[in-house]
Amino acid sequence: MRKLSVLLSLSVCMAVALAQEPKEIVSRMEAEMARHEGEGMAMTVEMRIPLLGTVTTRTWTLGDNYKMKASVKNTEVTTWGDGLTKWTYNTKSNELVIENEKADQSASDGSSEMFSGIAEGYEVTLRKESPEAWYFQCKKSKTNKDADDPKSMDLVIAKDTFYPMSLSAKMNGVSLTLRDISFGVVQADVAFDMSHCPDAVVKDKR
Repeated sequence: MRKLSVLLSLSVCMAVALAQEPKEIVSRMEAEMARHEGEGMAMTVEMRIPLLGTVTTRTWTLGDNYKMKASVKNTEVTTWGDGLTKWTYNTKSNELVIENEKADQSASDGSSEMFSGIAEGYEVTLRKESPEAWYFQCKKSKTNKDADDPKSMDLVIAKDTFYPMSLSAKMNGVSLTLRDISFGVVQADVAFDMSHCPDAVVKDKR
């Protein structure tokens, strides 16, 4: 009976350890992202919107500066911002609109914030794994009162770097996938220069 008791105790300890492991991995991912925060980040955001279709955006951020390139159907729109001014160039109309950036506009679309607080605000379970990555399902915990947080997310984390590979969720009827995340953005990646659209019709609304 004593051996059985010891085995049972060990099994319980292992089960507890395994249950904690997903959140430990997610916490490690969050720590890695925080460690690279000052280096700037780039990511692709894919949104599937009812009636409109799929909109794909590539975003580069560095401090208050950002660049967003969005593609939908046959139109490409690129936006630059530095916290004070916003430049928007539409390839279809060949127009460049210059505006004062609103105070509530962040340096990105806010999608990167979805990677923070997962370990605390979600119940994380390991769905599967491959030699390269872990695949997690994240369900919003009852203690998470943030109305903006999606109820469920699918998260993929690379085993070699602990970087996120993709994050998928559904918010307000829009299916959202964040992917192709990388670190190390330089000023030239995010700074506006008129050479990007030299023949554009300029509309200065400042």
